[in-house]
Parts: sequence; C-alpha cells; structure tokens
Amino acid sequence: MLVEPAQKRSEPLFERVKVTPAYQMISGAVEKRILSGELAPGMLMPTEAELAEQFGVNRSTVREAIRQLEQEGLLERRSSKRLQVTMPGIYDAAPRASRSLLLQQVTFAELWQVAVVLEPQAAGLAAVSASAEDIEQLAANVERLAMHHKNGGSMQEHAQIDIEFHALVARASGNRVLMLAREPINLLYRPSLIKLQAVLPQMEKRNLEAHKRIFKAIATRDAGQAQEWTRKHLIDFQRGYTLARIPMNTPIETHHLE
Repeated sequence: MLVEPAQKRSEPLFERVKVTPAYQMISGAVEKRILSGELAPGMLMPTEAELAEQFGVNRSTVREAIRQLEQEGLLERRSSKRLQVTMPGIYDAAPRASRSLLLQQVTFAELWQVAVVLEPQAAGLAAVSASAEDIEQLAANVERLAMHHKNGGSMQEHAQIDIEFHALVARASGNRVLMLAREPINLLYRPSLIKLQAVLPQMEKRNLEAHKRIFKAIATRDAGQAQEWTRKHLIDFQRGYTLARIPMNTPIETHHLE
C-alpha cells in the first residue's frame, strides 16, 4: 500500500539552527566565572595563547572575546600588559544607556517622570547616610554655584555644576543601584538645562536657592525636608518648560552628551 506524501506546509516545520559565534561563547564563559566570583577583581587572566589552548580555538577568536569583555568593563590590561579581572564602575554604563535613550527618542516628560521619583529618594537617603566627606563636597559644590552666579559664568558651566550637585547627592545616598539607575538621566539633563537657561536667565538663581535648601536638609539630617525640597526643585524645573513654551514631549537633544 502506497502512502500519499504529506502536503507541503506553507511554514517550515523546524526553525534554522542558530549557531552562537565561538568568541561569544568564550566571552560568556569568562563573564559567568567573573559574575560568580570565581574570578575576582584583580586576578590575572591566562595569556591569549593559554586561553586559546584551553578553549580549543585560535588566538584571533580569543582576541575577539577579550575585546568584548574589555568593552563591558570586565577585563583590562594594566602596566604588565597582562589581562586582569576588573569591576565596572558605577558610571561606566551611563553613556551607552544614554545613547540608547536618545535612539528611542526619549522625551523630557519621560525623564522627568522618573527623576521626580529617584531624585527625592536619593536626597532622603543622603540625609541619613552622607559621610563628612560627602557633606564637604556638597558644600563646595553649592559654593561654586554661588560664585558662578555672582560672577556671571557660562550656561555650560552652570549646567555642569548643577549636574554634579545631583550626582553628589546620589553618591551620598550610598545606594549603588540608585546611582546606576539615575546616571543616564543625569547625562541627558544637561542639554535641557542649557536650553531652558537660554530662555529663562532667572533659572540660575532659582537653582541656587533650591540647592542651598537641599544641602541644608542633608547636612542637618532632615530626610523629609531633603526629599520635599528636591521634589519642589524638579517641579520648578518642569514649570520652566511651560514658561519657555517648550513642549514636554520634545525629544532630548544630543548636544553636550558626554
């Protein structure tokens, strides 16, 4: 008895097999060892030749894997030229994340919705956790902004001092997750600050007064006031967009992104 052949399907029964490139498999294996703690920061890695022999691949494949791990901040070459395991810094991922947000055409409204939650939280935690050094650095920053306002410095310098203040507050919070979460937003706020100040020159004085209030609350360990003044500061910043007649759904610009 003859069996009729199966009718042809419009869609294939199986998907094509996807083969992961060898260099990605190697970088993944090394990354797994680093994240598990088996390879700790400061440990020297085997040489390229030794890694090639252990993985059973050629040196060019190992070199490509190493390049990827270096870009991720997991390996680096020190003066000895030997590869060393390292720990990515809190701010290493910020530029890459910021560029991703730019590609997504993120708007000021979206940034503000996140910042109005994260920034007051950072200030409240800073009021509890700030060290004497943190307080000293915040005081110096506020003084710099006051001198800048008195001497009539550039908008770019004002924006940089402003951004540094909020970064110092976040650092004083002692919460590394919060620091990492807000850093891409911090980078993207700079063009917004410059844009607004160009239209609203009074903004610099208002920023200075807000920073003084936030700093005082942190220095006196008043978490509630630190959160409240930071929230007011961000609402005032939002109001600036309305006064400047700039739509909040305007995508953040790439100018001055570092």
